[in-house]
Amino acid sequence: MARKIYKHMDWRFFLVISEVILITYLDYKVTGLYYSLGVLYCLPIIQVAHVSAIRALRRSDSRVPVFFGVFSAVAWSAVEAAVVWPFFPLNALALNIITRAITFTVLGRVMAKLFKEREYSRKDPLTGLANRLEFIERFEVERSRSERSGEPYSILFIDIDQFKILNDTRGHHTGDKALIALSDILGKNSRKLDTASRIGGDEFVLLFSSTDEKTCQSLITRIMLATEKMFREQGWPISISIGSVTDTGKKRSVEELLREADERMYSLKKGKLQQ
Repeated sequence: MARKIYKHMDWRFFLVISEVILITYLDYKVTGLYYSLGVLYCLPIIQVAHVSAIRALRRSDSRVPVFFGVFSAVAWSAVEAAVVWPFFPLNALALNIITRAITFTVLGRVMAKLFKEREYSRKDPLTGLANRLEFIERFEVERSRSERSGEPYSILFIDIDQFKILNDTRGHHTGDKALIALSDILGKNSRKLDTASRIGGDEFVLLFSSTDEKTCQSLITRIMLATEKMFREQGWPISISIGSVTDTGKKRSVEELLREADERMYSLKKGKLQQ
């Protein structure tokens, strides 16, 4: 298991390992009859649970909290025994490691679940993009920023053409793969300050901050070319239709802008069917 855990570690996990080692060193220095820093081992466990919950949205290894729970239990118990070694009984050392490992593992899993539920309340569970709730919150922030700065913003409403046919002929697993692939393209063609969101089955919305209509059209072209290439390579008989709207300030609500972008998208979709 350790080899698989190591494969999925990033710099944050190595930072947590350093934190455990530091706590162990300090605990060794102050451990005595009256003092112990053992409770501090809960802090790296909670940190690992938070990182694991975020990574779980990317389908990473969910056993990381278990690994760190055991690691922290061994570190704590070993330094406790080292202080009075060789007078510390081995059966007590083993029992301490087991009970602490169980406690830390349960703590890590419970915290990871809580963090994950919080992430999912604002994220689409399949694609990891923002859901409708987070999109609307981000839109309100962008609308206020635009009101102050006078800079425009743009919204894209994206729908997958022939998606039902793909699901019916290739199965829902293939349909999910197409949704994930499209979400990856939207993520790669947006900035950190932009918001890519899945608001329905095969409906996506992109909020581009500080983006005028000309720049918006260039982004649409780039997204269209990327999706056409990817769908063709996969052999999927689908395409996308994109409707857009550019606005400034707080003149219109998110519902009004989404409705206009949706109507433009539907008009383009209708035009394809008539060709």
